[in-house]
Amino acid sequence: MRDNIEESMYIGGRNSVREALAADQVKEIFLRKGGDRQLLKLKEAAEEKGIPVSIADTRQMEKYIPHLVSQGVMALIKPYQYQVLDEILLASKGKDPFLILLDGIQDVRNLGAVIRTAECSGAAAVLIPRNRNCQVTPAAVKASAGASSYMPVCRIGNIRQTLEDLKKKGFWVVGADMDGSGLYYEANMKGPLVIVIGAEGKGMSPLTKKMCDFCVRIPMMGQISSLNLSVAAALLLYEARKQRAGENDAPSLSD
Repeated sequence: MRDNIEESMYIGGRNSVREALAADQVKEIFLRKGGDRQLLKLKEAAEEKGIPVSIADTRQMEKYIPHLVSQGVMALIKPYQYQVLDEILLASKGKDPFLILLDGIQDVRNLGAVIRTAECSGAAAVLIPRNRNCQVTPAAVKASAGASSYMPVCRIGNIRQTLEDLKKKGFWVVGADMDGSGLYYEANMKGPLVIVIGAEGKGMSPLTKKMCDFCVRIPMMGQISSLNLSVAAALLLYEARKQRAGENDAPSLSD
């Protein structure tokens, strides 16, 4: 059974609206009067799908998306649909999927950035806890630059239980941690994998850290002690992708 936000939401930004249109998620779009060629293309794309197009000024858009820059376009989209993790895993049978789990992050822009990188790197899903973690919002959709229209996001309950269940299914769990035992690019990230990224400033909770099979660190050569979490996530996601390039003999979920 799908896990939906109860109400529709308004999103803004040209990339976000374009991808939402392509994914058939839009109910209505609103355009700034006298738009440029890009906005006219969005209007044409909506009309081809039979989607209502209305004219709205910047002040009207700011009322519905107060924390976003609309870039002259806003869309009312269908309720955001979270995906079911078991269905994602079933679709990944015979492959070596990698997932990313976010432990307690609070900035929706970071969530959007991780969703974007996860989609680009070929991750199977982004996992977020229902509680004490930000959820998918219009700002997260905007930060994902349209990737939220394609990247499965799964809401989970208890992190410990989720990781225990994934381990039983053959997944290894790697956490990003400043005190990790090895460098991230020296770790084995082949096979079914869960990458865990902790909260802004605090990192993973102690209990989540205990659930990791191993932790890796990112070398810091300057005076700053850590990277933004979305940057750290990108490094680990693409390391997992790189290690899968051309590999056909890594253990898979079907083994």
